[in-house]
Amino acid sequence: MQIKWLKIGKNIIGDTMRHEIDLKNYQIRTDLAIEELENNNKLKGVKFDKYSVNNIVVTNVLLDSDNSLNRAEGKYITIEFQDITDSNNRQEVEHVLIKEIKKLINEISITAKEKCLIIGLGNDKSTPDSLGPQVVNNIVVTNHLYLINQLSDDFRPVAAINPGVTGQTGIETSDIISSIVKSFKPDFVIAIDSLASQSIDRVNKTIQMTDTGIHPGSGVGNRRKEISQKTIGVPVIAIGVPTVVDASVIVADTINYMYRHYAFNKEFNKNPKSKLTFNNVNYLKKEVNLSKETKKDLFGLIGTLNDDEIKKLIYEVLTPIGYNLMVTPKEVDFVIEKLALLVSNALNNSLHQSDILI
Repeated sequence: MQIKWLKIGKNIIGDTMRHEIDLKNYQIRTDLAIEELENNNKLKGVKFDKYSVNNIVVTNVLLDSDNSLNRAEGKYITIEFQDITDSNNRQEVEHVLIKEIKKLINEISITAKEKCLIIGLGNDKSTPDSLGPQVVNNIVVTNHLYLINQLSDDFRPVAAINPGVTGQTGIETSDIISSIVKSFKPDFVIAIDSLASQSIDRVNKTIQMTDTGIHPGSGVGNRRKEISQKTIGVPVIAIGVPTVVDASVIVADTINYMYRHYAFNKEFNKNPKSKLTFNNVNYLKKEVNLSKETKKDLFGLIGTLNDDEIKKLIYEVLTPIGYNLMVTPKEVDFVIEKLALLVSNALNNSLHQSDILI
């Protein structure tokens, strides 16, 4: 267990004060395998590669049963993008998502005619948690047509349901899904849920897919029973988008942005040409670096900590007083609507063979 001691000055009688952070007790929530990959220095049982399409970055992570990320064995696909409220950008992301969904379906040996159950996890009364229900509302369901022999060969049998959350139904979500699976007998399940991130940059700008299943409610720190092949007996593909971050993450990211802002302005003001321009350049798009000494001069003790230590320190400060809130962007209603449209269109085009859906 790692212990970090922080010297925070002297008390009124001149004795050095120290503060202990037990990092085990302050684990900031993240549902993204790629973030655990970035924070893990000693990778074991992990293989990964990435590729880019325009401004879209796709990272494939393959985990063995004994891996250093402490995650379930299987494949994790992360698609990172920018603004999908623009229709052209959304279409580009949709094409990449369709390609990756089809690839994942093929890798778990699902054929074109096998029956699919799509589950929209989450609470439709809470916008950041409503991605799953909104996706299901846009799914082309076909199983009822299959049952009366009116389904074209270009379509597979698909059913979809929003089981609600335990706080609404009083029943464990995984128990509801297990009962439906026993009755409906799908060949595979696709579960859609909202996730949590450790980075502001990834909120509403990342899609994670995995063949390992999902924990409903994890995006708001309310872990329930997992939904996976182990628990319900059929393959489960999970698709999620991070829609929230802890307040402690925002504070920590802001400190890093202050570093970058200071470093950029320092270089900007050195350039004589800068006097002829307004300093309204996006410093996040510039390569800027600060030495440890400069960080210490700016922020004292805080400046000596790495990113992970800063986040955990702030988490420790905010959590006991109830201020480590789950935060989502103010335009979340509009963005969730577009994300739901993106994911549902990709699923419709991936599950069925008909050109009508394109």
